[in-house]
Amino acid sequence: MSADSHTDSPVIAGLLLAAGGGRRLGGRPKALLPYRGRPLVENAVRVLREAGCGPVHVVLGASAFEVRERADLTDCVVVDNPDWAEGMGSSLRVGLTSLAGTDARAALVSLVDQPGIGPAAVARVREAYRSPASLVAAAYDGERGHPVLFGADRWADIAATATGDKGARVHLARHAEELMLVECSDIAEAFDIDTPADLARLL
Repeated sequence: MSADSHTDSPVIAGLLLAAGGGRRLGGRPKALLPYRGRPLVENAVRVLREAGCGPVHVVLGASAFEVRERADLTDCVVVDNPDWAEGMGSSLRVGLTSLAGTDARAALVSLVDQPGIGPAAVARVREAYRSPASLVAAAYDGERGHPVLFGADRWADIAATATGDKGARVHLARHAEELMLVECSDIAEAFDIDTPADLARLL
């Protein structure tokens, strides 16, 4: 019997990593890239909420003050990562720390620069949650991608091993046999907005 067998609605928090400085985009913070008339970070928050995640924690880094000023992050828990330039690992640590002590049973981690992944794919990953030990990732044609769901029992180890741009890769490699892949290629596109050529995908 799982630790959540007594409830139909465990709290699955959304954890949005939105700290990137857009180095290959000429230093344009990814959170503020325009998408459908609004900053890209707002779309990512909306996707998490429509997929049933809450609360939503947002990790900012590059131009954090400007992002707070220009983006509507109402009802989000917004945390700053002063070490954002070190890579995704530092933002993941900051985000998981912000969730510690809450009643969230899992964190569903998404990236701000993947607008091709909508609520349907996020909800599919969310619904694969089984217990605070859950380890779930979206897959695209069998290849692991985002979003990724980490049960709360895993947060401490992930935070301890998340360095540089590796994010949770060390933990995922150590526990590969426990990872559940959820195929999402039929409902989402897992492209990143990394280079000027990629900006056309935001139109």
